[in-house]
Amino acid sequence: MKTRLTDLAFFGGPPQFAEPLHVGRPNIGNREHLMARINDMLDRRWFTNNGPYVQEFEQKLARYMEVKHAVAMTNATIALEIAVRALDIKGEVILPSFTFIATAHALQWQEITPVFCDVAPGTHHIDPNRVEHMITPRTTAIIGVHVWGSPCPIDELTEIAKRRGLHLIFDAAHAIGCSYKGRMIGGFGEAEIVSFHSTKFLNSFEGGAVLTNDDTLADRMRYMRNFGFAGVDRVDYVGTNGKMTEIAAAMGLTSLESIDEIIAANKSNYDAYRIGLAGLPGIKLYSFDEAERNNFQYIIIEVDEILAGISRDILVKILHTENILARRYFYPGCHQMEPYRSYYPHSGWLLPETEKLILRVMSLPTGTAVQGIDIEQVCGLLQYIIRNSYEVTSKTEVYL
Repeated sequence: MKTRLTDLAFFGGPPQFAEPLHVGRPNIGNREHLMARINDMLDRRWFTNNGPYVQEFEQKLARYMEVKHAVAMTNATIALEIAVRALDIKGEVILPSFTFIATAHALQWQEITPVFCDVAPGTHHIDPNRVEHMITPRTTAIIGVHVWGSPCPIDELTEIAKRRGLHLIFDAAHAIGCSYKGRMIGGFGEAEIVSFHSTKFLNSFEGGAVLTNDDTLADRMRYMRNFGFAGVDRVDYVGTNGKMTEIAAAMGLTSLESIDEIIAANKSNYDAYRIGLAGLPGIKLYSFDEAERNNFQYIIIEVDEILAGISRDILVKILHTENILARRYFYPGCHQMEPYRSYYPHSGWLLPETEKLILRVMSLPTGTAVQGIDIEQVCGLLQYIIRNSYEVTSKTEVYL
C-alpha cells in the first residue's frame, strides 16, 4: 500500500479507515446457536440462580481448561474478590503494577494492601527475584498475571509461595486457551481467574470464573457468590451477589463452541502483523512461544522512540486520527493511579522496568472483525510514519 502525506487525516485528508478499527471489538460466534439458546431460556423462564446454561458452561469450560472446577461469576473482578476472600487472604499481597487496575482494586476493596512488584527486564511479567525482596511478615499471598496470555514465571512463583508459606493465585484474564509446558493454564496455584468481558476473545457479554482443582475452595466460592446461602434458609458465609446470568452463560457457550475458529482468526492476524512489521526500526512485536498453545488475542508492539524516531504516544495520536484506535497498555501503571499514587507517591523508583515499559507498549486492532486487508493498511501506515518520522513528527507538533 502506498500512502501519501497529503492523504493522511492528521494533515487534513480523510481518515485511512471510514469506520473505526478497534482493539477488542467483540467476537460474536454462531448467531443462530445464540438466539436458539436465548429463546430456550425465555421459554424456561429461568434467567439466573445457577440455571442449566450456567451449569453447562461451567462443565464445558472446566473440561476445556483441564481443571476440576470452573465457578462462573458475574465478572472477573468479583471472581477475584471472592477467590481472595474464600482463601482468607489478608494483610499484604504482592502483584505486578503492569496489569489492569482491577487486579489491585479487588484487593484494596477488601482492605488488603497491594504491594507492587517490578517486571523482569525484557519481559512483561512480574520479576520473581524482586518478589523475594518484597515479602514482609504481613505478606500473605502472591498474584501472578499471565499478561497477553503468555504465562508469567509459574514455577518460580510456586517455589517461593511454597517455601514462604504464601497463597498463590493467578490472574489469567488473558489466558483462556493457553498452555505452559504442555499443561493448560487454569490449574496452577490455588486458583486462577479468567475473564469473559466483551473485549476478551471468548466473551459472555460480561462474566468471569475462578478455576481450581480444590474441591473445598470451589464449594465455598459457590456459596459465597450466592450471598453465602448453603440451603434455602441457611447462610454459612459472608457472601455477595456474584452469580452469572443464564443469558451470559448462553453467550459463553456460543463463544466456547467457536473458540477454535476465533483462535485461528487471531493467529492469522498475528502472522499478518508479523510479516507487515518485520524489519521496521524501533517496532518490536510481542512474540509467543508457538511450541505452546496460545490464543493470540493481543497484538502488542513496543515502540523504541530513539530507533523509531517517534514516541509511542504521538504514534497513538496519529493512528487515532486515521480511525485506527490503538491503545496504550497498561498505561500509566497501577501505581500511578488512585488511590495508590497518593498512598505511595514514590513507588515508581522501585519499578524502573515497569516505568520504561508503560511508555513503550501499544496494542493494535485484531479479532474476527479485523480482516487481512485492514492489517495490510495498518502496517503500511506504520511503515510510512516510521520511515518519514522526522517530517511526520515535526508536522504533528503543529497539527495535534
